[in-house]
Amino acid sequence: MSKQFDVIVIGGGPGGYVAAIRAAQLGFNTACIDAWKNGKGGPAPGGTCTNVGCIPSKALLQSSEHYEMARHHLADHGVEVKGVDLDLAKMIGRKDAVVKQNNDGILYLFKKNKVSFFHGRGAFARAVDGGYEIQVDGDKPETLVGKHVIVATGSNARALPGVPFDEDKVLSNDGALRIPAVPKKLGVIGAGVIGLEMGSVWRRLGAEVTILEGLPTFLGAADEQIAKEARKSFDKLGLNIQLGVQVGEVQVGKKQVSIAYTDAQGAAKTLEVDRLIVSIGRVPNTTGLNVEAVGLQLDERGFIAVDGECRTNLPNVWAVGDVVRGPMLAHKSEEEGVAVAERIAGQHGHVNFDTIPWVIYTTPEIAWVGRTEQQLKQQGVAYRAGTFPFLANGRARALGDTTGMVKFLADAATDEILGVHIVGPMASELISEAVVAMEFKASSEDIARICHAHPTLSEAVKEAALAVDKRTLNF
Repeated sequence: MSKQFDVIVIGGGPGGYVAAIRAAQLGFNTACIDAWKNGKGGPAPGGTCTNVGCIPSKALLQSSEHYEMARHHLADHGVEVKGVDLDLAKMIGRKDAVVKQNNDGILYLFKKNKVSFFHGRGAFARAVDGGYEIQVDGDKPETLVGKHVIVATGSNARALPGVPFDEDKVLSNDGALRIPAVPKKLGVIGAGVIGLEMGSVWRRLGAEVTILEGLPTFLGAADEQIAKEARKSFDKLGLNIQLGVQVGEVQVGKKQVSIAYTDAQGAAKTLEVDRLIVSIGRVPNTTGLNVEAVGLQLDERGFIAVDGECRTNLPNVWAVGDVVRGPMLAHKSEEEGVAVAERIAGQHGHVNFDTIPWVIYTTPEIAWVGRTEQQLKQQGVAYRAGTFPFLANGRARALGDTTGMVKFLADAATDEILGVHIVGPMASELISEAVVAMEFKASSEDIARICHAHPTLSEAVKEAALAVDKRTLNF
């Protein structure tokens, strides 16, 4: 006999588990289905983000930064360290422990909020009176019926044509997080978020890293001035970033991977590496969802087609996160999940794509919200810009990390903040002030008039806002 629910969420990643919790908080009898398994075959909710994405990558980034600090920078603070050794197995083990803490935390939240969790792969079976029948294919097969269904099945790494991931020599984000030994030579195709973060980790741990990027500009989605500043740091780290390349044949041997490519000048070259990370984007995951059974519509790119409120073509079927249009960001997925749960309850869920922050967790960190200077120029928007370097910030000096700057872009007539861009220490945390300000349509003068604690990195945000009016106090 099938189990009845008000809301069934397929997928337990950031969008899915948050949607399930919010639906339960609103009084709905809610189920969440997720197929991720841990090393022992048990449930591991949290999706790509928790298991092989955001969380483990940040753990490795932090560990590799500590290793780099101990080897090269602690002496600057008067701390003499000798005989620094790398225990990669322990570093990977710590990363795995952090992942498990997050998995267990989600299971606890389900229990706390009375969300029924089903471990297995969820798929549409058919439409029935009062909703949809969902089959759970797991160790304990189940048949569920839900009045509302929220699809949050996420995305998968995009492979190079004809070069499948084996997670040994050719790695997705998954394999890149668990390389058993530091490779002597590591290749990365794609200089986006994953490529730069994983390239940074393994470079700090001792690998010779070459990144091949097809686009002619570095971090084209970021503000050009910020991207140029970041590039200096990556060059200093030793990342060999080649832009404007065209990747040709990739041959996977027993010991090495050979990548034939044409560089930006048209010269034919070959890169020989021990392992290759492919980070050329992600594709929506609808495999096994059985959309044909109910007529759930996909768009021309394979995403589930939704309107501005995440409604699909089917009544009471919703979709959120990476499996629908919009930026593939965990926090975007979470916001959509909450919004859909609230819309089901008759409320007005809120998601503003214009104020979704972007972050790259390299050293230095890169974060931004709103429009870039090049976008404003292309759109013919009159604006004023203000920048402030961390070199002139007292807290950054004390930390010993004065890389980068904060940049404000404001409307020339109204002074409304149009974009804020940061490259430097703790940019991921500093950007939140800008998100709040933009959500409330604040002006750069509003930020300039707010008292910021001293000494803090956030003072650089205030000073950049002051710089819009050409009246910085400390530079």
